[in-house]
Amino acid sequence: MKVFECKRCGFCCKGESTISLSEEEILRIAKFLNLSKSDFLKKYTIKKGNRIEMKVKDGYCIFFDKKERICKIHPVKPEMCKQWPLVPIIFEDIESFKIIQNTCEGLKNITWEELKSIKKLHK
Repeated sequence: MKVFECKRCGFCCKGESTISLSEEEILRIAKFLNLSKSDFLKKYTIKKGNRIEMKVKDGYCIFFDKKERICKIHPVKPEMCKQWPLVPIIFEDIESFKIIQNTCEGLKNITWEELKSIKKLHK
């Protein structure tokens, strides 16, 4: 049974705050875009405190293509983006699962119990 199937709604890419980038992710994305690290940082990121995040454009991550409804850097997207919405907390806390489920079309038809039992099968 497949736990999650992305519906490409874009909700996970929406918001004023995006994913914090690690040094490795910065270098990987810059290389994918054929940019120097400094050019990538200047053009696509913003510094918030001690974190570096991708810029937001029209309410979405700068790399979310609203027309195609897909990530423009999908092959090299940050680790947190790759995990979403199956982040570890949803397997541990029903309230976190419900919050994420309410915002993710791909999780609408699964219960927390089903999710947890599927995870056990894949260990």
